[in-house]
Amino acid sequence: MENYKVPAKTRIGHVHLKVSDLERALDFYCGLLGFEITTRYGEDAVFISAGGYHHHIGLNTWYSKNSGPAPMNKTGLFHTAILYPTRKDLAIALQRLRQANYPLTGASDHGVSEAIYLNDPDQNGVELYWDRPREEWPKKPDGSLEMYTRPLDLQDLLTEIDKAL
Repeated sequence: MENYKVPAKTRIGHVHLKVSDLERALDFYCGLLGFEITTRYGEDAVFISAGGYHHHIGLNTWYSKNSGPAPMNKTGLFHTAILYPTRKDLAIALQRLRQANYPLTGASDHGVSEAIYLNDPDQNGVELYWDRPREEWPKKPDGSLEMYTRPLDLQDLLTEIDKAL
């Protein structure tokens, strides 16, 4: 058993978040980020997705209705990472956040990806990112992957919006 590795094509299918106010969470995830409701599960849960998948994100108030955010210095979810297909798609998301005056908590170039960070209305961390093509991922001299955290040039990212297809 010690040599077992999860299959290479395994993926994280969805995240299910406890929120305090379902409509406020929907305003953020659907209204601002652009996810679509796929189904409601009673009055206390909603499933949302991109592109018609059954759900990428579940939102519920089963144990958290009208509560405050989880304490930062306790165990739990650090952030949900939402992978955009292209750099331009990430730039459009950034533009929407800026137009809404929605605060960012960070923006990083990780070598393999570029990411912007923010919190949803319940202070759950959210990472919006795109992966660079695998052949562009930085390598160390020994050939292993070199990831890092450097500041992301947001103005350069936004120039993707005006580039021709």
